[in-house]
Formats: sequence, C-alpha cells, structure tokens
Amino acid sequence: MSVPSVLAAPVVAHLSVPAAADAYAMSSGRLVAAVAALLGLIGVAAGGLASARPAGRFAGLAGTGRSRAVVALGAGLISMALGGVVVATAEGGLGTGNGLGGGVVALVVGLFGVVLGGLALARLRRTG
Repeated sequence: MSVPSVLAAPVVAHLSVPAAADAYAMSSGRLVAAVAALLGLIGVAAGGLASARPAGRFAGLAGTGRSRAVVALGAGLISMALGGVVVATAEGGLGTGNGLGGGVVALVVGLFGVVLGGLALARLRRTG
C-alpha cells in the first residue's frame, strides 16, 4: 500500500457521507415537507368537520358536508403525494435536515385526511 492511497482514504470516506443541512436553514425538502404537512392538517380538519353533525356551530362555515369531504380527500392525497416525494428523494436519515421526518409526518397526516374524507363521503351517500 502506497503513501498516497493511505492519505486519500480518509478524504474519500469523508466525501461519501451526505452533509447535514444547517440547523436554521430552510432547505427545499424541509419546505415541501412543511407544506405537505400543512395540507394534511387542512384535510384532517375538513374531514372532521364533514363527518361532524351539521347542527353544530360550524354548520354554515365553508360549504356543505360533501364539499368538506372532497376538500379532505384532495388535501390528504396531495399531502401524501408530496410527503412521498420528500421521503423518496431525501438523502441521509432522520436529523440530516433533508425533510425526511416532515415527509413521514405528511404521509401519516394525509392518510388521516383521506380516511376522514372517505368516511364522511360514505356517510353522506348512505344518509342522502
């Protein structure tokens, strides 16, 4: 083993590790994950309002139960799609600043939005 190959080994090992993002910087992965999680929360809120009884205090707010259920389905699906893209393209693991944690949260919250919207639509079809 020659001297240059021994000296080059730590440099190559250092370059192969993905660099973590700055703790206070907003990377594109973090931004997309945050937007996806926010869309998922909107979907969960709309799905919860759609499946609630219409005689509540939010009865006239933001349309009928059917439109709320459709908003919940749409926001949940978009949230899951964006979260999936972030999870698939994130380099490194959790804590590297690439938005992987936010992408997983967006997938889960989006799934809840889709489920609540689907349940509300099924209930509306059943009751008329």
